[in-house]
Formats: sequence, C-alpha cells, structure tokens
Amino acid sequence: MDRADETLIPPGTAWLHDPATRAVCDAITAEGASIYFVGGAVRDALLGVPGADVDLSTDVLPEETERLAKAAGLRTVPTGIEHGTVTVISQGRGFEVTTFRRDVQTDGRRAVVSFSRDIQDDARRRDFTLNALYATPDGGLVDPLGGLEDCLARRIRFIEDADKRIREDFLRILRYFRFHAWYANPAEGFDTDAMDAIARNTAGLETLSAERTGAEMRRLLAAPDPAPAIAAMRQTGALLQVLPEADDRFLAPLVHLETLTGQAPDAIRRLAVLGGENPADRLRLSRKDARELAQINRALAEGTPLTELAWRENVALAVSVMLLLHAMSGTPPDPGILPTLERAAEAVFPVTAADLMPACKGAALGARLKALEARWIASGFSLSREDLMTGE
Repeated sequence: MDRADETLIPPGTAWLHDPATRAVCDAITAEGASIYFVGGAVRDALLGVPGADVDLSTDVLPEETERLAKAAGLRTVPTGIEHGTVTVISQGRGFEVTTFRRDVQTDGRRAVVSFSRDIQDDARRRDFTLNALYATPDGGLVDPLGGLEDCLARRIRFIEDADKRIREDFLRILRYFRFHAWYANPAEGFDTDAMDAIARNTAGLETLSAERTGAEMRRLLAAPDPAPAIAAMRQTGALLQVLPEADDRFLAPLVHLETLTGQAPDAIRRLAVLGGENPADRLRLSRKDARELAQINRALAEGTPLTELAWRENVALAVSVMLLLHAMSGTPPDPGILPTLERAAEAVFPVTAADLMPACKGAALGARLKALEARWIASGFSLSREDLMTGE
C-alpha cells in the first residue's frame, strides 16, 4: 500500500474536522480497525473544488461496523448490507461506511462482490484512477494504485484494463465523458486506451436502464462546457447509441452564447439543441424536465416571438429559445434582448373583459379581447388602456 505525503490532503478540508465524521471514524477505529475517506471527497479536496458527499471504507465486515457504531452510541441503518454498506447516523446525518470489496462476477450492470481486508482489492474495483484515492482520519493520503499523479494532472484514466472496467459496468462509458467534462484538463485530451475501449463496447449501453442513462446524461450536460465530451461521445458511437439522431453541431455555439450572456448551464436547454429520438423517454426525464423540453421544442417549431413567449410563459423559456435560435443561426443576440424579455414578462395587459361589457359579450367578447391583446403585444406592450379602447 502506497501512503503518500500526509500534507497532500489540504489541512482546511472540512470533513477532516467535522465532529460528525470524526465521531464515525472514532467509533470504527476504537478497537484497532481501519477506516478511510474514499473517492469523490478525497479527489475534490485535492483539486480544490466543492466537495462531493463523504463516503467511508473500512477493513471490517458490515456486522462489525454495526457493532462498533452502536457501541459508540451511534445509530445504524443496513442500507446495503449485502453489498457491504452500512449507513451510520452521526449528529443527524448519514454516512455510508462500506467494507473493502472485490468483484467476483459482473454482468455489465451489477456485480457480485466478496468482502476483503485488502485496500488494493477495493481500489481495483473502482472506475478511474483519480477515484481510487483514500485518506486516513488524520488526513494522510493513501494511493494504492498510483492515481495521485492522474488526479493532480486532471487526467481521466480507467484503472488498469479499460476494456475490463467498462464490461464490469457499461455505465462507466457515460461516467468517463461526464468526468472528463467536469474534471479534465483540456490540454490532456482524451485517453486513447479509454476511447478505443469505449468504441468497442458501445452496444453495452443498450443494457442500461433509462434512469441510469438519463441521470448520467443530465449530469454531463450540466457541466460548464460539455461540448468536447459530447463530441468525443459522437466519435466513439456512444452518443447515437444513447440518443439516436442526436446532432451536437450547435452545442459548442450554445455554450459560447450562454457564457457571453451570463446564463448558467442548463442541461435541458442543451439537450434541446442536441435533439434526437424521443429523449424524454430514452433518458427518463422527470415530468418537470420533460415539460421544459417540450416547451422549448414547441416554441421553436411555432416561431412564437420571444417577447410574447416571455409574457405568456416565463423569461427562462424565452431566454433558452433565444439562445438556441442564435446558436443554430450562428448570429449574435441583440445586446439589449435580456432586459427586453424581462420587461415583457412583467407587463400587464391593461384591458379586462369588464372594460368591453356590455357592448361585447359571449364569443364576440373573447374575440375582441384577443384582437386587443394582439395589438398590445405587437406594440411591444406599450399601448395603454386608453390607446387600445379608442384606437384601431
């Protein structure tokens, strides 16, 4: 086991000093067992990015984890005890503590595991080298497979045999591109072995559930700039396997325009620019996300003026449609468009049905209101009640 320089975990890292995590660590180590912070929390601390959830690994069996935790006065929940995971409740928060494991059998979606006391076994069943890093409760870094160099270089590489890692769980294809979008140094490019292995195994993506596929795709598309990763997905064949007929030509221009106009990344807006066959079902979108995607696509198809869209629906929808239109046309937006859309969304139609009664009623009343509304919208929401009531 390679124990790296103990100063490598930044001393100000919150989870090193959090009383809740300290209580869990103290409970497990009370009788000489070992416990380690592992994976995303360690990676993110080294990279200085906002921290992932804190996960812990130990060299004792799940039943022993439960006994040690309860002896220290901590409650436990056997959330995944058959796979080695016990959730330990400390100060009202849950921490997953998982026994070291090694894979006995995999089918590309799930694994049969056996427990181990060897940290290298546990490290070898993980996906990427930068995720196979551990830290002791006192902040010492443990690097069983030499992943520290890759982590600090922001290099995304599969552990050992890329083809084998992918065949253990085909979701790792999508995780590779997601991690590249979020963590990679652009100068590093894409690992050749990884890309070759992905290209050989894209058919395995068909075995994944729509829920797992959709969750990964949404997280990928929410990255600051997912365009290079999505382009690499297309090159390997993974993109069309996940989303047939998707077209990423306009994704990079969209990301550029988002940055130019100060808009936060939006996974559904970016999914809309990719298109593809039935993305709501293929990616099992939530009702909210499916509705947003449908609204964007309908507004694009109907050509509703942006200001009217902002007024009838909301600014966010109008902004997304505006960005998509300019990304696809290759033209820059008007510098004043965002304030214009915000004003449109706040406008209040000045005429009510009561203003037109009793002269108008029934179908005639509805038609008259609709005609006046159209004039008011065409005026840029500037006509007053008096203008509308007296003018033609």
